[in-house]
Amino acid sequence: MDDDADQQHLTAAPGYAQGQLAKAFTTALTHEDADTRRRAEGRVRRWRAVLAGMAGGLLSIGSRTPVAGLPAWVTPEVVHGGFATGTPSAGGPLQPYETRLAERFGVPADRRALFAHCLTDSGLTWLWGQLNSGRYEVTVPEEGALLTMAWLVRHGETAAALDLVAELEPFADQLRFLPRPSTGRPAPDVTDALHRRTVADTVDRLVRRRPNAAVETQREALAVWQPFGDELLSHWLETTGGEGGRVLELVPDADWLERGAGLLSRYRQLAEEHTHCGKHRDPKQNLGILRGALEETVAGRVLDARRLGLLRHAVASMVRRRGLPGSAPHTELRRVQRAQAALPSHHALAQVLVGRLAGLPQESGIADLTPVLAPVSEPEQRETGLPAGAQLPPVLRRVIEGALSAPVSTLVERGVVPSSEVLAELVPQLVAVATARSYDDPTLRTLMAANYRAFRNRRSLLLLNLERQVRIEELPWVRAVSAQRGDGTAETALLLRQLGELAVQAFPGTILPNPLVRELGVLARQSKLGAPLVEELAADIFMDAFGPKFLVAAGIAGELLGGSLYERYYGIDYGAIRDLAITEASESADRGRADGAGPRTSPGFARLCAERAAAASSAPDRSTSGSSSGSRVAANGKVIEQSQILTTHNLATLVHRVGIAPEPGWADLARRCFGTVCRLTARVHRNPWPYPTIKDTAYAWRQLVFHLSLCPPAEQRRVLDELDTEVTRHPAHVTARLAPALAGLRLVADEGTFAPDGTADEGRARRLLGWTTDGHWLATDPTAVGTKGS
Repeated sequence: MDDDADQQHLTAAPGYAQGQLAKAFTTALTHEDADTRRRAEGRVRRWRAVLAGMAGGLLSIGSRTPVAGLPAWVTPEVVHGGFATGTPSAGGPLQPYETRLAERFGVPADRRALFAHCLTDSGLTWLWGQLNSGRYEVTVPEEGALLTMAWLVRHGETAAALDLVAELEPFADQLRFLPRPSTGRPAPDVTDALHRRTVADTVDRLVRRRPNAAVETQREALAVWQPFGDELLSHWLETTGGEGGRVLELVPDADWLERGAGLLSRYRQLAEEHTHCGKHRDPKQNLGILRGALEETVAGRVLDARRLGLLRHAVASMVRRRGLPGSAPHTELRRVQRAQAALPSHHALAQVLVGRLAGLPQESGIADLTPVLAPVSEPEQRETGLPAGAQLPPVLRRVIEGALSAPVSTLVERGVVPSSEVLAELVPQLVAVATARSYDDPTLRTLMAANYRAFRNRRSLLLLNLERQVRIEELPWVRAVSAQRGDGTAETALLLRQLGELAVQAFPGTILPNPLVRELGVLARQSKLGAPLVEELAADIFMDAFGPKFLVAAGIAGELLGGSLYERYYGIDYGAIRDLAITEASESADRGRADGAGPRTSPGFARLCAERAAAASSAPDRSTSGSSSGSRVAANGKVIEQSQILTTHNLATLVHRVGIAPEPGWADLARRCFGTVCRLTARVHRNPWPYPTIKDTAYAWRQLVFHLSLCPPAEQRRVLDELDTEVTRHPAHVTARLAPALAGLRLVADEGTFAPDGTADEGRARRLLGWTTDGHWLATDPTAVGTKGS
C-alpha cells in the first residue's frame, strides 16, 4: 500500500477479510477446474489465519509490524489487500533443501541446529563455498542473512558479524536464514539485460497450450468431410442422365449400388476416426441429406417425394455454389482448402518450440531469438512430420518474445513491455544491479543483487496512520554491510534519469504506477538528488492527511511551472505554495527542537487540497445515471486528485530535479496523450459505469497539459490547432464530449480564466477533472437526441 496511506491511529476492520474468505470458500467448493479449487483452498486457509489472528490479538492489521513478536524486517506472508496472515514468508515447515542440508551436516533436522552449525568452522567453510561458486538462490531476503554473516567473518568484520548473529538468533528456530543451494548455473551476473519471463516460464506456457477445438474442427472439415462430400455428390450425379438432368432420372444399377455401399462403409469408418466435426451428422445439412438418401436407396427403399426433393435441392445447391466436381473452379477451390488444412496447427508448432528451448538455460531469458523463431527445419520435419519451412504464427512468436533478454529500452520498443505496469515489474532487476554495483567486492555484489531481487518480491502491507513500508536498508544483514558500499550516486542518478525518461516517453498518457514510483524512489534516495516521488494514494482508506514530501513536490512543481499554462489551467498559486512550504518548514523546525521528531504530515497542504476540491466541484449533470453522489471514496478521490495536480504526480520532479528530457520532445508527448484521451473517451460511450474510465481520461489530460506547458507559446498554439483537427477524426460522440475540454484549454492558452467551479462561457468551456460526487459532464453524450444540457 502507499507510504502515506492513512493516519489518525486507525485500525482495520475484519469485514474485508470476511468477504475475501467467503469468495475463496465459494470458489473452492464450486469451481469446475481442480487447480483453481486447490488454489482457492490455500486462500481459505490464509484468510482464516488472518481472521483468527485479528480476533486473538496476534495481528495488528495496518501496522508495519503486523505480527506480534516479529520485528518489521521479517518478511510477512501477505494476502490480497495487504493483510498479513501471521505466518512469516521464511517460516513454516522445513523446506526439502533444509532437510537435505541437515542430513549432510549431521545435525538434527531443525532450523536452530542448522543456524548453530553455520557458526562453526565447517559451517562457515560451506557458506564461503556458496559465496565463491554463486550457486545459490535467495527467494526471500532472510535466506541471504547467513551468507552475509559469512562474508563479514571472511573479511575480518567480526564485530559486525557477531552483532548480526545476535539480532538473528532469537528467530533461528522460526526462520530459514540459509540460502538455497543450486545445482544449475551460478547466480545471475550483474547485468543490464532484463527479461520478462524465463525460458522455463515460456516452456510452461507452451506446454499448457491445447489444440484449438474450433481450428481442429475446421481442419477436419476441409481435409475429410468436404472431399467425402464431393465423392457423394459425384456418385449421385451419375443418376442425372446428363449434365442438365435431374437426380434419379436414371435407375441406379447394381454397380452403382455396390459402390454406394462402399461409400457408406467408408463413411462409418471416417466418422469413428474423425470426431471433431459433427456437421456431417445433421440430416438437414447437404452432406447429411446425400448420405441419408444413399442409405435408403442402397437398402432398396424408394425415396418418398419429400426426401427426393431434399436430395435434388442439395445436389443443385452444391453444384451451383462450387461447380461440378472436377471442373476448374471446383478443383482450384479444393486445392486452396487442402493447402489450408495442411498448415501445421499452433499446438504442433508449440511442441517444436518446446524442443528448441529444451537446450537453453532454463532460469534466464533468451539473448538471441533468431534461431528460436526460425521456420521448421528439415531435421524437425523428419522428427515431427511438419512441413519444412513452416512459419511460426504471431501468437507463438509473442510467447517467445516474452523471454527476450535485452536492455529495457529494447523491450519497450519491441512491445514486450506494453505498459508502465509491466515496466514496473522489470525495474527492480535494474535497481538491484545499480544497488549491487556500489559494492566493490564481487561476491558481496552478487549477494546483494540477489537479496534486493528477493526483497522486491515482498508484498506491500496495508498501512494506516501514515506508516511507511519497510525499506531494504532496515534489513539487519544489509545494514551490517552498509559500510562496504561505495559512492554510487552518479550511476544511480543516471539510471533514474534513463528510467524516468523511458516511462514518460513510452507511456505519456498514464501516470506512474505505485510499484514503479517506489523503485524510482529508491534510486532517488541513493542518488541524493532531492527528488521526492509521491505515490497515488488509495481513496478508500484516505483520511485527509499527506506526508511532508507532497508539499516539497508541489514546491518543485512551482519552480518549474510558475506562470505556465499548467498553473493557469488548474488555477494554482505556486507562490502561495512556496510561502506555505517556508511556514511549515519553520514550524516543523521549532517542533523538532522541542520534541526531537520531524513532521509526519503537512496540514497546510491537506487543507489546500481540500479547499481546492470543494471549489472545483463541477456543476452537477443530473442527466447522468450512475452518479457517485454522496460517496466518501469519491470525495476522498477529489482531494487526492488535487494533490496530484499540485505535484504533477512526479512529472515536475523528474524534469526539474532528475533532468529527464524525453525524445522526440514535449509537443509529441502532448499529441500522444491526446490520442490516449480520445481512446478513453470513446470507451465512455454507453458505458453503464464510466467513472473509472473518466478518471483515467482526466489523468491523461493532465499529462497533456503538463507536456504542452513545457512548449514555447507558438508551439502550444500549433499543437492546439492540431488537436482541434485530430478530434474530428473520431466518432461524433467523442468529438462532442471533448469539445468543452478543448475549448477550456484554448481559453486558458489565450489568457482567459475559468470560474471557481471550472466552467467558462456558460459551460461551453470546462476544466477537465476526473473525480466527482455529482455525476460527470463527460459521461453525457451531447449527440444523443433529447440530451439535457448540464
